[in-house]
Amino acid sequence: MLMIVGVVLLLLALILPGVWVRHVLVRHSSARVDFPGTGGDMARHLVNKLQLANVVVEATEQGDHYDPQQRAVRLTADKLDGKSLTAVVVAAHEVGHAWQHQRGERMFYWRQGLVTLAIWMQRLAPVALLLSPLLLAVQPGLSRWTLLAAVLAMSINALVQLVTLPVELDASFNKALPLLQQGQYLDQQDMVAARQILKAAALTYVAGSLASLLNVWRWLRFLRRW
Repeated sequence: MLMIVGVVLLLLALILPGVWVRHVLVRHSSARVDFPGTGGDMARHLVNKLQLANVVVEATEQGDHYDPQQRAVRLTADKLDGKSLTAVVVAAHEVGHAWQHQRGERMFYWRQGLVTLAIWMQRLAPVALLLSPLLLAVQPGLSRWTLLAAVLAMSINALVQLVTLPVELDASFNKALPLLQQGQYLDQQDMVAARQILKAAALTYVAGSLASLLNVWRWLRFLRRW
């Protein structure tokens, strides 16, 4: 019974953050006639204010993000052209990443390096998992090493998730929120809501880190029995 309760609580911890963030973002996505500009306007204004060299603001269909290779703050259409609190806050958050990049912040660069490594390791993991059972009948020792390589690849992904969390928190609470508050772009009530939006988004990264660690733990347990 205790195990069932634990599993249920774990599933809730993994699922509820995503549900909650969608609820919060939708709640604050209605158009605001009192806002002087869109999320894209806010992003461009902050880029100019912070003098972020060669940073552009672009549309994307792949989710809001900052691309350090192209130095581009990319926003989906509802954020780029939307006059909503969600659009403005998300835009400020992504500019926060561009600011991290220009400042040369260590955690930001660590994350970028790990992401590059993780991309290659993720290509390795499926191949290693496929080879392990095939090699088991021929070379049991080699099969164990291929499985270990797959677990290592998954561990790199978990490490990326763990490093991503402080980078995202910094972009939200040490960059975006102070910029919005100091610039007096939002009133006090909207600032409270802006903090709620960023907290909800942070929960998804916490859930992602937990899911990655659980995946690695599951495979490590399997490897011990191999």
